[in-house]
Amino acid sequence: MNILVQLSHPAHYHLYKNSIKSWQSNKHNVFILIKSKDILEELLKNADIEYYNILPVENRKSKFDILLGLIVKDLRIFMFSKKYKIDILTGSTPEVAHIGWFMNKSSVNTGEDDMLVVPAWKRIAGPFVQTLLSPIVCNNDTLEQKSVKYESYHELAYLHPNHFQAYKDIVEKYFSSKKPYVIIRFAKLNAHHDKGIQGINTEIAQKLIDILKPYADIYITSERELESQFEQYRIKINPLDMHHVMAFAQLYIGDSQTMAAEAGVLGVPFVRFNDFVGRIGYLRELEDVYNLGYGIKTNEVEKLYKTVSDLISMPDRSKVFALRRQKMLSEKIDYAQFLTWFIENYPQSAQIMRENPDYQYRFK
Repeated sequence: MNILVQLSHPAHYHLYKNSIKSWQSNKHNVFILIKSKDILEELLKNADIEYYNILPVENRKSKFDILLGLIVKDLRIFMFSKKYKIDILTGSTPEVAHIGWFMNKSSVNTGEDDMLVVPAWKRIAGPFVQTLLSPIVCNNDTLEQKSVKYESYHELAYLHPNHFQAYKDIVEKYFSSKKPYVIIRFAKLNAHHDKGIQGINTEIAQKLIDILKPYADIYITSERELESQFEQYRIKINPLDMHHVMAFAQLYIGDSQTMAAEAGVLGVPFVRFNDFVGRIGYLRELEDVYNLGYGIKTNEVEKLYKTVSDLISMPDRSKVFALRRQKMLSEKIDYAQFLTWFIENYPQSAQIMRENPDYQYRFK
């Protein structure tokens, strides 16, 4: 079988990487298509994975630019699929749905954001979606009838204990793992669904550092330009090592979604500070059901300071969060195993899941 995987974000590489290995081991041909996005290409190069970049330069200055980029990607994926006789397309992008529909090929979209959070995606991709694979807690709105739901998270495709073990010697490449440390992350918040979304500003960042300094070393990773006062805390980490560094942190604080969820499934307390709080199902579950992290809106600055202060001074914090993580893992499946099976056996797999959702629990 010829499988096309489209990646448009660094998190998508992690989502698919274990399934890609399994498909290749099972003698399927896997073709990876990307666009240039943040550290995505760097990740693939560092992992020595073959890929095709169908959009090396992307202009997103206007809605017209975004539309033009979408059309270019559609055309290039169509030509690629035709040339390599693709049997099934998968990815989190509208193009997967478009080309699957246009060429009458099997297509599976993967997503974990509620559709009300990504209305543009729903408008552009929704009419063409064949199957949308998403966590059971997601609200897929008008796409519910096209959805197959499972008990897991994207992050458990690569951070489930079946696939990931953290090593302190990797942390030692950057700093001493023997000293307690905190990771702070600044996201760009410039995607189409980030419009109007606020996060950690300069004043808040400085106050957080003042709270944390008596307890731990502080390391900042940032997608956006840093003010000069924070440069002393900046650290450059190989993207392939980031999860090892995260796993031994005392806390993770940031305004991004994915890294907050990654910290949570690793059992590292996270504090997420942005205006998406309360709007994304899988993060609400990590926060409200499993108590692995805390989502705080940007109009609750004092709550942010108190939460961080309480967490960093919490007795037996590591043990408490390890137990919470174990409860979460006991109730979730290994998403990489499930995704591998689902694509290999599609469309029969979709029918099986709709008739017997408990079939997924074979993938623990």
